Amino acid sequence: MSDRLDMTVMYATHNKLRRELTHIARATARFDSDPRYILRVGADWEMFRRALAAHQSSEDDALWPPLRQALAGNPFDLARLEAREAEHAALISLVGAINGALTAPGVELHLFGELVEALLSGLIGHLAHEEDTVFPLVQSALSADLWGHFRHVHAVRVGPYAPQLLPWLLDGADDRTVSFVLASFPAPARQAYEHRWRRSSRTTV
Repeated sequence: MSDRLDMTVMYATHNKLRRELTHIARATARFDSDPRYILRVGADWEMFRRALAAHQSSEDDALWPPLRQALAGNPFDLARLEAREAEHAALISLVGAINGALTAPGVELHLFGELVEALLSGLIGHLAHEEDTVFPLVQSALSADLWGHFRHVHAVRVGPYAPQLLPWLLDGADDRTVSFVLASFPAPARQAYEHRWRRSSRTTV
């Protein structure tokens, strides 16, 4: 049986976040370079950070509240949702600590590496928990209108960075995912992606 709500964009975002942070963690774990320099001069960390912030803030503002209301009276499912919200807070704290460590004097390299590894472990676990426990709740409890509102909010949050984030997100995605994600954006954004953003991203990202 197919899902009632299409979650292609969510899975595409999750998969890209996993791949990108895994790449970042490997780059910063190299013994022949300063990981802080890699994150400061490369675009990967900034793109990852922006994408994660847009994704999490959209869930915090437009997904968790209506889902919590839909689950009222079911304490077990509400507890599962609250656990995912707590994971959000932990990830935000780790991202902030890494950003601070990029410029703070005297931060030892091993501590910086521990922060990146903690973020990777936390993110992979959180995304798996969302897919295993929250996505089924969304499918069973959330209306199509509320799901559509969340998708709209997510697209708006990405909007200011769309010229960079959209090619980044769709890099390596299959044709169905590319088509579906693009369909969630207005026609001018789709045209800009096809004719300008995707081309420029090959040299700037």
